[in-house]
Amino acid sequence: MKITNLRLPLEPVAPPEIDAAIVIQVPMTALDRRRVRRRLTAPDGAELLLAFPTGTYLAPGTVLERRGDTVYIVSAAGEEVAVIRPTATAQAVKVAHAIGNLHRDLVEDSGAYLALWDAPLELLLTRLGVPFERDFRSFLGRPSWADE
Repeated sequence: MKITNLRLPLEPVAPPEIDAAIVIQVPMTALDRRRVRRRLTAPDGAELLLAFPTGTYLAPGTVLERRGDTVYIVSAAGEEVAVIRPTATAQAVKVAHAIGNLHRDLVEDSGAYLALWDAPLELLLTRLGVPFERDFRSFLGRPSWADE
């Protein structure tokens, strides 16, 4: 028996297609974009009540709510990430294997790879001898603790 459709992604809407006088970006971290049943406060102070189906992923650009001429859409908030730059294919494979064993996402970004930073990841990358740096930017992958 094959189980399918465990994730129910919402279709993202590009900002130019939104026909509203006011578009408010609601910054959300990778973990926040997976928490789909909760109450949050938008940057303009409006309270939004989220109640999407379990497994829904709120991709950047997803419309959260429309209130008159105002539309609230998801944007990716900046987070601390490790920017990993393997020097060889073998090194890249070791990094991908090690990070995959931690059940974390590794996202390609302009010739580098991103993973959410924490101290154990830094220790792992240091032990592997892989060049990396700590940075603050948007992360579009899934955090390791999303399903806990």
